[in-house]
Amino acid sequence: MNQLSPEQKSSLMSSDYLTLYTRAKAFHMAISRQTGTLLYMLGRACRARTIIEFGTSFGISTLHLAAALRDNGGGHLISTEFEPSKVARAQQNIAAAGLSDLVEIRAGDAMETLARDLPDTIDLVFLDGAKSLYPKILALLADRLRPGALIVADNADASPEYLAQVRSSSGRYLSVPFVQDVELSMRLAV
Repeated sequence: MNQLSPEQKSSLMSSDYLTLYTRAKAFHMAISRQTGTLLYMLGRACRARTIIEFGTSFGISTLHLAAALRDNGGGHLISTEFEPSKVARAQQNIAAAGLSDLVEIRAGDAMETLARDLPDTIDLVFLDGAKSLYPKILALLADRLRPGALIVADNADASPEYLAQVRSSSGRYLSVPFVQDVELSMRLAV
């Protein structure tokens, strides 16, 4: 699989995410094995029933999250992916794992796909799309996050505005940097 160079990763952090992610459609942007294990563990530990994922790519992280739902007794994972070819590949991977009944992948711009038809309560969020959108995606979901809901942001160091949001002294989130540049946050009761 193709991997992104450091220069390509850097350019993906810019605000012109639509153009950049279209150009990067053939690149494999999977999470690490450790991050996958972390997602599964967190999903199980918080007994997640509803999960939102921003940035499906080929569905590797989706598999870990959906497996946690399955092992929790069921639930619903809404994932979103901008690039249609990646949606098709992710759906194949999810079907091969026997997890299709737990996963809905919404194709298109997450600012639109996550702005409608969401569950009333969200237990876990995984952010792994355009880093410049992390603060906006969190704002879209914030009112639906139950107290204690977990938010995992991959490559969070590339989104200083997001880090400021979850590390703020406002009392809305408790947040800590975790393995590599993963940020783990918890929604506090407000």
